[in-house]
Amino acid sequence: AVDDMRWLNKGNNFTWISERDGWRHIYLISKDGKKVQLITPGNFDVIDIQKIDDKNGWIYYRSSPDNATQRYLYRVSLDGKGKIEKLTPKQITGVNSYQVSDGANYAIHNNSTFDSPSTINLVELPSHKVVRTLVENKSYKEKIDALKRLPTEFFKVDIGNNIVLDGWMMKPPDFDPTKKYPVLYYLYGEPAAQTVLDQFFGTQYLWHLMLAQQGYIIISVDNRGTPAPKGKEFRKSLYKKVGTVTSQDQAEAMKAIINKYSFIDPLRIAVWGWSGGGVSTLNLLFRYPELFQTGLAVAAVSDERLYDTIYSERYMGLITDNEEGYKESAAITFAHQLKGNLLMVHGTGDDNVHYQNMELLINELVKHNKHFTMMAYPNRSHGIYEGEGTTIHLYTLLTKYLNDNTPAGGK
Repeated sequence: AVDDMRWLNKGNNFTWISERDGWRHIYLISKDGKKVQLITPGNFDVIDIQKIDDKNGWIYYRSSPDNATQRYLYRVSLDGKGKIEKLTPKQITGVNSYQVSDGANYAIHNNSTFDSPSTINLVELPSHKVVRTLVENKSYKEKIDALKRLPTEFFKVDIGNNIVLDGWMMKPPDFDPTKKYPVLYYLYGEPAAQTVLDQFFGTQYLWHLMLAQQGYIIISVDNRGTPAPKGKEFRKSLYKKVGTVTSQDQAEAMKAIINKYSFIDPLRIAVWGWSGGGVSTLNLLFRYPELFQTGLAVAAVSDERLYDTIYSERYMGLITDNEEGYKESAAITFAHQLKGNLLMVHGTGDDNVHYQNMELLINELVKHNKHFTMMAYPNRSHGIYEGEGTTIHLYTLLTKYLNDNTPAGGK
């Protein structure tokens, strides 16, 4: 179940989002619990409820039945008898978010795609007619359009056992399919977020684009357990084995990508991520040293046992019930297998992933005579942005380490 209960009809009914049939759906339930009605039937996930118009009998919600990387607005009648209506016009793609007014007559609509910043409009509902453009981002879009780049390609990768994952790929502007290029594999991989979304990622996009211009192919894949709208089984498959399933899926995805695309250089594969992505970076570098040569791990949790209980216990269970699972999910358990180049970055004032994570991992690496590079940013928090010059210093550091250890360019 998802904790999104809303009372209707003067307290006689309430809505409830549940995955009881394997998909995340909206149910209408009587207050005595005796009547349970499915409002959004089908093999798809409801991503979130945007508005309930009790007066006129509509529920507005976001979903994307055919593409887990995108988001669209739908509505359905509260009695569950009407046909589901897609309100986002078919010519609009990408990720769409909405702030729906009381009465559901208007909405503030935010749309972006992977290669283009947001446009924000005030629209009428249900027609989706634009009343006024609130944010056009014209000059920003013109500056980005002037940059040398190729359109980002979304793809699917089959890793076996009927598991198909979504990914995206940024190629160098002067891409030559007869050459072999190094890869920077960008990861998150945990239940808190997706990296494979058809939306604009701002600074991160621009850094990745700069690296593509240098001659790298940037790739990202969403493994099982990320919050993609692909059904309960997809999301819950990493329960009690977060680091294990994440790294298995990501490694198998990279193997499949290397086999599928002849322009990938298997001897120049680097991986990077922040926070949960830092964990994934450590896990891949430690567990699959034959596959990944370089890792850039920022603000990483080296041991799930050190992280906050509200997150860890939600996805790993109690440590008293799953001690072996915690151990097997922890990157630090496999630190002795490091063979490649590792850069670890952490803020000493990180109140989310405490600095102790890096210190304990350092001790473990030293114990096994494993050499690495580290950067500690004094008193910076989890975002490592405080202090003049910090952000440019960090990304310059990451860029230089990547250039030095996984050289750019097609060969």
